[in-house]
Amino acid sequence: MNRAAVVVGSLLGIALLTACDASSSKESPVNRPQSPPSTASSKLATFGGGCFWCVEALFQRVEGVEAVESGYSGGTVANPTYEDVCSGRTGHAEVVEVRYDSTKVRYETLLEIFWKTHDPTTLNRQGNDQGTQYRSVVFFHDADQQKIAEEVKASLEAANAFDRPIVTQIVPFERFWKAEDEHQSYFELNPDNRYCQAVIPPKLAKLEKVFKDRLKK
Repeated sequence: MNRAAVVVGSLLGIALLTACDASSSKESPVNRPQSPPSTASSKLATFGGGCFWCVEALFQRVEGVEAVESGYSGGTVANPTYEDVCSGRTGHAEVVEVRYDSTKVRYETLLEIFWKTHDPTTLNRQGNDQGTQYRSVVFFHDADQQKIAEEVKASLEAANAFDRPIVTQIVPFERFWKAEDEHQSYFELNPDNRYCQAVIPPKLAKLEKVFKDRLKK
């Protein structure tokens, strides 16, 4: 069985989860350093699946993931702020940049988690979050990532894994702008935030149930 078929098989029958919302930020622009490039085993993956608070909280728990940062990709404005992105005029998506050890977790696994924890059939929307900044998108870092992502997406469509067509974009990565400090590890630092409490724990429960053997101890 090829890798795409394995992912598709595990995706079928899994309920989708709703995305979360984020509050506004009033921080001024700052110069944010770029992440170090990928190496032989330390790789980068970039995903947008709604609010980055929620996506970040999930990937932080995956075995083999070394670091997760929330930020913005896919836009036309340099060094955007959260308020810039929320305006919908910069073209950026809220994303997470995942640095992972490819000897411990495969890109296919990260894609599987990505597609299982948001709705890839809603255009520019996740739950109550609406706008292009909440679009479903995979930013591939190399030709191999592109091939794997397109292969899995095509297999999902062929298998009618979802009730509606998948609208997830698969586009080349250009640049990642790290979000303001207040958005980093948000759920870990603000576990009592009322909105987060409503949407993130159910996602984590699903993650722990479906990917129990792939999570950090």
